[in-house]
Amino acid sequence: MKLKTAEVTERIAAEVRALLADGSDAQTLMQALRRLAKWRAFLLEGQIEKRGPGRIPAGPFKGMAYPVRASEGARLPRMLGCYEASLAPVIEEIIARAYPLVCDIGAAEGYYAVGLARRMPGSRVMARDGDARAQRLCARLGAANDVADRIEIGPPMGHADLDTLPAGQTVLICDIEGAEVDLLDHDRAPGLRHVDILVEVHEAIHPGAVDLLTHRFADSHDIRRIDRKLDDSALTGWMEQLSDLDRLLLLWEWRATPTPWLWMTRRTAHPPQPFLPQEAP
Repeated sequence: MKLKTAEVTERIAAEVRALLADGSDAQTLMQALRRLAKWRAFLLEGQIEKRGPGRIPAGPFKGMAYPVRASEGARLPRMLGCYEASLAPVIEEIIARAYPLVCDIGAAEGYYAVGLARRMPGSRVMARDGDARAQRLCARLGAANDVADRIEIGPPMGHADLDTLPAGQTVLICDIEGAEVDLLDHDRAPGLRHVDILVEVHEAIHPGAVDLLTHRFADSHDIRRIDRKLDDSALTGWMEQLSDLDRLLLLWEWRATPTPWLWMTRRTAHPPQPFLPQEAP
């Protein structure tokens, strides 16, 4: 269901008034600021939809149709192709390695699952998420990009499922809002020692999680930490006329705390030869 600008504006205004009626301390003002920023971001989404063909204009998933809302988090940087920009080199590495299986746990609306299915036509993609709405959005996104037949959408995976992932043939992408500490345990799923893993780590939920996962996989994987960065290369054309604040909101991912990623590639006696990158369609 398409959201209407007037309805969203009235709802956000009511929420801000209610917040400020209870006080004006720093925490309350921050909550009001985030609500207003999300309101402005929603208006900017409308401007992009009116001006563009509905396809991502930049980044590793350039050319992908993106007609859905994000099931969580910011939609604007996904629409522009600059979402989680620091991961772009890793995404290209994943594509170049041409894994037979991509397993995306916490797939949300399918930004990565569908994007990789388009760029890796010889790969099978598993998109797993516990939210029924996210599964529906992922199915819609896959259909919009003609890759629905290669994406297996399903519920979350447990240790037994992870243990059966094909050794040496799988890349596991994991973004499960803090549950990664429990799920990515190779004592309970030994097969994890033999797959490559890209995981977002939620330190705010589990302080020390980066160190814990790094130590846990240090014997079996080479591990690289990837922190946040912004990429404004997609801000072109008419966006030059926007205010500085609007341009920042185009890149804003709604994160309240750092969420570093770990790129953990299994060690092998004879590392595979690099593949040539596949061009986006």
